[in-house]
Parts: sequence; structure tokens; C-alpha cells
Amino acid sequence: MRHKIKLGVLAALDQRIQVRYNMPSMNGEETASCLVHYLALAGRTDTLFSDDAITLIHDTARGYPRAVNNLAVQALLSAYAEGKPIVDETSARAAVAEVTAE
Repeated sequence: MRHKIKLGVLAALDQRIQVRYNMPSMNGEETASCLVHYLALAGRTDTLFSDDAITLIHDTARGYPRAVNNLAVQALLSAYAEGKPIVDETSARAAVAEVTAE
């Protein structure tokens, strides 16, 4: 991406970017902690994701925060649609299929 921005029609955009930061991916514990934190901000302190679901989300997203968030939201919707009280591995797999489908 950085290489493409420096070339051609995007070179002017590249010249205007003042601050750059490359955010590294999270490890499995950080992913779980991130999900717990976001749920706490939303007012939920109970368990909404099984350990298997968190592992699948983390592995599929490769620990990238935006991808983790997208998969987690989709997994919550999947669990809700199926009438489940928590996101289990099946709901997470449905989310992965939905998000990665072309």
C-alpha cells in the first residue's frame, strides 16, 4: 500500500500525509482483552464470546484490530440471529464465512 501511494496519481496525497503509524497485530491474549474492553465500554461485563470463538476470530483476523472488530460484530449478529446467548465457535465460523465471502 505504501508503495502504491508513492507512485503516480497518489504521489500528491503521499506528500500531504504528515504522521504515519504502523500498528502491529495483537497476540491472542490482547485480542481477548480488546474484546472484553469493548464489551465493557458497551456496558457488558458478562462473557459474550467463548474461548474457541475468540481464537477463531483472532486467527482469521491475524490479530489486526479492525479485522477483529469486523469479525466480532458479525459473530455477535450471527449469534443473535440464531438465538444464542453467547458467540460460540459456530457463530464465529458463520461470521468468518460472511466476512470473507466474495
